[in-house]
Amino acid sequence: MSKSAESHLRSLNDGRCVYIDGARVQNVADHPAFRNAARTVADLYDVQSLPENIGKMTIEAGNGARVSRAWHLPTRYEELVARREALVAWAEVHHGFMGRAPDHVASTIGAMYMGLDVYAAHAGGRPGVVSDYYRYASENDLYISYVVIDPQGDRSRSTGSEGNADLAVAIVDEDAGGITVRGSKMLGTGAVLSNEVLVTTLRPLKDDEARYAFTAAVPLNLRGIKLLSRRSYEGAASSAFDYPLSSRFDENDALLYFDDVKIPWDRIFVHRDTRAQLAQWHDTPAHAYQNYQSEIRLLVKLRFLVGLARKITETIGTFNYPQVRETLGELAAHVGMIEAFVYGAEAKGRHRGKYFLPDAGLIYAAQVQSQLLYPKIIHALRELSGGGVLMLPSCVEDFEHPDIAPLIKRTQYSPAMSSQERVKLFKLAWDAIGSEFASRHAQYEIFYSGPRTVTTGMAFRTFDWAKASGAVDAMLGSYGTPDLATDAVPPAATSASPLARTPAPLVALAH
Repeated sequence: MSKSAESHLRSLNDGRCVYIDGARVQNVADHPAFRNAARTVADLYDVQSLPENIGKMTIEAGNGARVSRAWHLPTRYEELVARREALVAWAEVHHGFMGRAPDHVASTIGAMYMGLDVYAAHAGGRPGVVSDYYRYASENDLYISYVVIDPQGDRSRSTGSEGNADLAVAIVDEDAGGITVRGSKMLGTGAVLSNEVLVTTLRPLKDDEARYAFTAAVPLNLRGIKLLSRRSYEGAASSAFDYPLSSRFDENDALLYFDDVKIPWDRIFVHRDTRAQLAQWHDTPAHAYQNYQSEIRLLVKLRFLVGLARKITETIGTFNYPQVRETLGELAAHVGMIEAFVYGAEAKGRHRGKYFLPDAGLIYAAQVQSQLLYPKIIHALRELSGGGVLMLPSCVEDFEHPDIAPLIKRTQYSPAMSSQERVKLFKLAWDAIGSEFASRHAQYEIFYSGPRTVTTGMAFRTFDWAKASGAVDAMLGSYGTPDLATDAVPPAATSASPLARTPAPLVALAH
């Protein structure tokens, strides 16, 4: 049976331990802090099951059910493109605002499966578990989140140092039944809304940090797992009219604490192997493939924001100003750049065994550009909006007050739409660029793939330097180099020579 919206919502009521606002949540699916976002996620499964979408957005799993095409493992270019088109359709449901929707970690697990040989090459790798879990997760169309980062602690010191040692989740015991882990992980984006969580570490570990070097996929209702949610923007949203994005697309972030959690062996991908822990990300396609999904999702989001920018200018009558069209043209070019990276990565893709994968170098180049572009696009939206996003009624109820409703109609004038529609548009714009939800997204888009040194480092490592440097060497080799007449040291400059007349500070600076 294929997954539905209702079956996903029921699956969240599994006894998981979620805390927010000083209390434990009884059922995520009906709690005011999470219910609308949970419904948005659930709707993804109904959307893909619509008769007009089922062929485009789903594949047949091994158990006969139709599941998300996010689980598809492409073997040729055309299949990779078809998968991307399905991911675009999913992202359009939330306009790209749910960065850790189900297709993200599905991409990670699928790519780990495509790299089973990497697990087999390491003593602590467990390829059989990865293979079995991919089949289980795909056949059940699971929504999996992940936690891959240690709490910040003292970043100037190693994970195992004093103060940090008990912060990150680590193996504290093991027996024939599995491992027991204790400690915390962040950022559990979407974790509250998901079925299971992949617990792992993305950064390199030292040889003496083997107790932190494990990867496991676990249900979120496993005994001892506690999810500490941040403030809910959905819960703080007064209405969908006033906060149209916050009220529906706040996927939430949570710190996960593992209080002596027992994880069985059949859920452990890597066990006490620091090299396998890192290799599973970069020697398999996992890291590049999950970020390929992220760029597809970001493309949808940027199109939405640029469409919002044009709508704002049409609403306030500035659309035909030459300088405004110049700004809109620049924004359109930014979206075109990310689109070109996505399509180019596919066109430049190559086989890894039987699987066809996008080009990693172009994916990382896209990420470097994305970190620069998102703040620029938000800043442009702010400039185009001006005071319009600030000069708004306090809430939707203002339209019902007999004294101020006529004033709203008079002061919220637009040549393109009614006063109600104008307020509605600018409320949406504020939720995209200025609200607490918007601020979180600005931070997220800059850091979700790591700090800039990480993304530029990946771009550096995956670029074809041999080809670039080879072009320079070929040019240098295409014409002659003069021979030196002698290897003798040139005579000292005389008082009549130009060098002797050069002021001393300039000589020093030249050297």
